[in-house]
Formats: sequence, C-alpha cells, structure tokens
Amino acid sequence: MPSPSIYTVAQRAGVSIATVSRVLRDSGPVAATTRERVLAAAAELSWSPNRLAAGLAARVHGAAGIVFPDLAGPYFSQVVLGFEEQAVADDRSALILATHGRLNADEMVLDLAARVDGLVVMDRTVTDEVVRCLEGRGSPVVLLARPAVGATPAVRAESLDAATRITAHLIALGHTRLAFLGDPEAAPDVDDRWRGFLLAHLEAGLPAPGKPVRSGFVQDEGYAAGTALLDDAARPTAVVCANDEAALGVYAAARDLGLRIPDDVAVTGWDDIPAARAVTPPLATVRQPMRELGRQAGALLSARIAGVPADSLTLPTEIVLRASCGPPANSRTPTNRIPTPTRRLEP
Repeated sequence: MPSPSIYTVAQRAGVSIATVSRVLRDSGPVAATTRERVLAAAAELSWSPNRLAAGLAARVHGAAGIVFPDLAGPYFSQVVLGFEEQAVADDRSALILATHGRLNADEMVLDLAARVDGLVVMDRTVTDEVVRCLEGRGSPVVLLARPAVGATPAVRAESLDAATRITAHLIALGHTRLAFLGDPEAAPDVDDRWRGFLLAHLEAGLPAPGKPVRSGFVQDEGYAAGTALLDDAARPTAVVCANDEAALGVYAAARDLGLRIPDDVAVTGWDDIPAARAVTPPLATVRQPMRELGRQAGALLSARIAGVPADSLTLPTEIVLRASCGPPANSRTPTNRIPTPTRRLEP
C-alpha cells in the first residue's frame, strides 16, 4: 500500500489539503469539529507532516525553488538561466523541480517548499488550491506564466495582444483559412494566444475555426499535428503555432508533403528561439523575454522572502516578421502593416 499523504488525510476527513495544513500548523481558524476530524484521520493513518515543513517558518535554507512542467527545449532552459542568475545575485542556491505530469506533483511541490525559502511555480504544474495551501503554510510564492491567485503575484509575458496582431497581419496579407496549432488547456499563456487568434477573426469579420489543432510544445508533436492538418485538400493557407518548436514541426510536415512555405502555407511561431532565425525560410514569430521572465520571477520571489509587498508583472513581447508569413500565392495586395486590435475578447 502507498504511504499516506496529506491528500489521504484530507480525503479521510472530508476536507481540503489547505484545511489539513491549517490544523496541523495551527495557522488559521478551523471549526473545532473539523479540527477533531482532521486529527482523528491523521492518527488513524499514522501520518505526520514532514518535519522540515513543520519548521519552515523558523528556518532559513539559503535556497529558492522553481517548479516547471518539463525542462525540455530552449524556452524552459532560458527561463531557468534567468532564475538561476537572480538566485546567485541573491546569494541563494536554486532547486529545480520538473513535474512531468506526475500524479503526485502537488505533494512533490509541497515537499520542495519545505526545503527552500520561497518557490516560483510555473504554468499549471499545481492547482490554485495548492498555491493557497503554500501561502497558508507561510511559504512565499510567485507564479510564472499563469494568472495571479489571490494575493500571490505572477510574472507573465504579454500574449493576447501579440497573438491578435500577428493573426490580423496574416489576415491582412490575404489569408482567410487559418488554423491555430497548440493546446490552450496546456498552459494559460497558450490560452491567451488562442483567444487572440479568435479575436483577430472577430475584428476582421471572418469566421474562426471552432477549435484549435491540439499539439504539444515539442517538434515531434508539431510534426504529427501539422501532417494531419496539411495533408488535406481543405488545408489552411496559414498556421499560427503556439511556440517555435511546434512551428518547426509544421515546417518538416510541409516539406515532407511537398508544400512550400510561405507560398502554399504561411507559418508563425512564438518565443523566437535561435532556430527560428536559422531555418529556411526564417520563421516569423513573437519574441518573448524568456530569460528575463525567470530573472523577474526570481527578483519578485526575493522581495516576498524579505517581506516586501510585490505586485504582478507583465513583460512586453515583440512581433518579428520574417519570410515564413508571406501572402498566399493568389494574393495581389500584400502588406507589412501589423493591425492594432480595437476590441478585447472576454475571458
């Protein structure tokens, strides 16, 4: 049988993990009957919290933690570099946790929080409930590439306007059949890019696809999704990709299907990784400050560890036009203007 955990206790007592944490740390108001249920459940399961976690408020570890869904690819490596640079500047070591979609990711994050002075949590690696639980335990937390949760601040790069504008640029070039390749459910920023894609269609008076073409962030998944999308007589004339690596997969799919970029299909990416400039034709993309995201998240965390109030921060992005987003072959009125949206898509 697996060892009992805070989740097992919460399930046995019929409460949330945040309530279990408050009871065992005596860090917040809990009804007497609820407290008794939690203590009884913990006793029945012979479970006690990690001793390091219990002493977190009184300890200084000289370390800051950062939690990623994955460490593969240039985007994550650049963010880690920025975070590590800030940790070194603050005379702290950096502890890195990649959850890789594990079922016990929440518990892994709670355990890491017991070994560091503060924690940066990226994307949807853990739920909002776990973020609130960490704050309830006294762990300083900063969120990265996801919205703020209550008073917990977040560091993000702007996505909605840039996605709207690069999609509107493709429409202005003459593209009327566009597809979005990515998974809005995989990350909050991708959801913003999908919403910007839809907004550009709304602004132009064009019907938008009802759903995105689901793909992960790696080249192999972009290739598979791109092949299925482009190997069709009704294929789109332009593909807006959620990141550069998926876009490079679409490049490979187009090549294997005998299609030319941008004559047969225009492609755009996101991030502006080095390969975006090296591929032929160079990939049009949205440049986001990847290393600066990590550094600013680390700086915000340092402020929170010191007890200094910290507000959420949104960093600017930049549209980079390159040869992959030319007009369709039958277009006679190309333009290099990037339209500015006039409305916003409601959440």
